Amino acid sequence: MHEPRFAATVPSLQITAEDMIRLRAVVERHLEGTKAAAAEQLELELDRARVVRQEQIPPDIVTMRSRVLFEDLDTGRRREASLVYPEEANIDQSRVSILAPVGLAVLGLQVGDIIEWPLPNERLGKLRILEVLYQPEAAGDFHL
Repeated sequence: MHEPRFAATVPSLQITAEDMIRLRAVVERHLEGTKAAAAEQLELELDRARVVRQEQIPPDIVTMRSRVLFEDLDTGRRREASLVYPEEANIDQSRVSILAPVGLAVLGLQVGDIIEWPLPNERLGKLRILEVLYQPEAAGDFHL
């Protein structure tokens, strides 16, 4: 297992070419309206991402539609969630939108990485990626 990294210090993130195309479309659809700020933040992340072929993405990287086990470092609570496109989001099914703060935060992270993101009342949430339980690319599900 590698040494934990704080995502804020990670110079780049890896994203598949297919996810890049789809996520650029998400940005375009949401630049106006209530999700504009999130879309702009996603665009900044995409601009700094390194694009890789689906077959070359490491299996421990969080890609779109990955199912991830993470731990809240403040509470010790462990949760599973899937990273999905906005129209697929469903909090009752632990399907987190890429435009949600935590969804955007985990895109491209690797097992062992730690990320901080803003919470209400000027607090910071901190979580560690424990395991990528399912990654479409690693499973050969290139069509998702």
